[in-house]
Amino acid sequence: MRLAESLLRSTPFRLALSFAALVILAFLLSGGIVYQTMSANLNRRLDDAVRQAYSMIATTYAESDVDDLITAVNSHANGSSGNDQLISLTGPQGESLAGNLSAIDLPLGFATVPEGTPGFPDTAPYRAYSGKVGSADLTVAQSFTETEELESLLLASFAWAAIIVAGLAIAGGAYLASRVQRRLDAIGDTMVAVSHGKLDARIPQLGRDDDIDAVSIQINAALDRLGSLVEGMRQVSSDIAHDLKTPLNRLHMILDGAADKAGRCEDVSADLAEARAESSQIDETFDALLRIAQIEAGARKARFVQLDLAELVASVADIYAEVAKDDGKTLFLERNEADGAITGDRELLTQLFANLIENAIRHTPAGTRIEISLTRQAVGLVVEVRDDGPGIPLQEHEKVFQRLYRLDKSRSMPGTGLGLSLVRAIADLHGATVSMQPLDPGVAAVVVFPSGTQVSVR
Repeated sequence: MRLAESLLRSTPFRLALSFAALVILAFLLSGGIVYQTMSANLNRRLDDAVRQAYSMIATTYAESDVDDLITAVNSHANGSSGNDQLISLTGPQGESLAGNLSAIDLPLGFATVPEGTPGFPDTAPYRAYSGKVGSADLTVAQSFTETEELESLLLASFAWAAIIVAGLAIAGGAYLASRVQRRLDAIGDTMVAVSHGKLDARIPQLGRDDDIDAVSIQINAALDRLGSLVEGMRQVSSDIAHDLKTPLNRLHMILDGAADKAGRCEDVSADLAEARAESSQIDETFDALLRIAQIEAGARKARFVQLDLAELVASVADIYAEVAKDDGKTLFLERNEADGAITGDRELLTQLFANLIENAIRHTPAGTRIEISLTRQAVGLVVEVRDDGPGIPLQEHEKVFQRLYRLDKSRSMPGTGLGLSLVRAIADLHGATVSMQPLDPGVAAVVVFPSGTQVSVR
């Protein structure tokens, strides 16, 4: 009972029933057309048979010689089985001359004699043809019995075929609907599991490349994204608890020391300045986390405008050329004629390239050469920030983009560990990819803007 109710509520089963109804309707319409065509053909053949029998008898008549005609009529009448064929030959006065049919008065030509007409058997209607043969009237009538039997057989065949088609259509629809419903139930069960916290649940794929598989792939992709975001949030929470514990403890120790000095009436201005610096660093960390969250939410897409990426990269390089020089490094801009027209957020893209250049300046020794370039390649617009410094270990290339992740050698340096995380978030917002590529020596940060992010400049 529950299965029947479930099927009736199932959209696939309702669609299957609708399709079955259309199939049955189409079958009935085509069957009706076939029946009418065959019925007309049978009636035409019956007329031909009656007309042929009449012609065969009429050709035996010789002028002023009725005897041969009478003999032919009686011969045909005696040769007919039962009452299938009736023949009547009447004289000028209406008297019966021969045949197995009583004298009747029918119009010349074809006529249909209804069942129960006087002079005819009550078994079936007849198709009759009457005409003059000399001075006599000749009538040949053929029963509709055989035609009606064939029509009844045809109707019965169509009826059984309609029942079989309807049964197969409904059963097949129920079977197909149940299979589709099971796949929809699998989707529903997966979503229920996800809603209960099982973020690794995925919709099984059957590999049929149909629309349900396509939807399942899209949902699984969304679940992968959701899982990565939730895992990212968990990682952020863990990183915040781990990485901010030390500065918070240090801030607490500074304040405790300042309180002790204040109790001894000693100068605490240096302690307060150090506490302010620590609190500013903690505040910067939280500001950066909030900024990354806003970018990942896509809130800044409303500020996208048409801009020239080449001009933007050049302006950032000009600003940081002096910064690099003051730190004992050199920053070069590799200029070319690449068309850098894209749509994006100018402020965020400036932040992206600034973070990459600052990262290269901060983590390389004096004398390092830093280069930034923009080129057009088959994959799209490619911006590279290269340096010939000590580089980054290969196994750390992807980890450096995680929130609050810092290499061991850079943990003693000031910073939040969110600069490259912000770069990755801005790149994702613009549909770009960012990665670290090893150089000998050094490392290159590569940002690729696919062709889809570019626009035509008029």
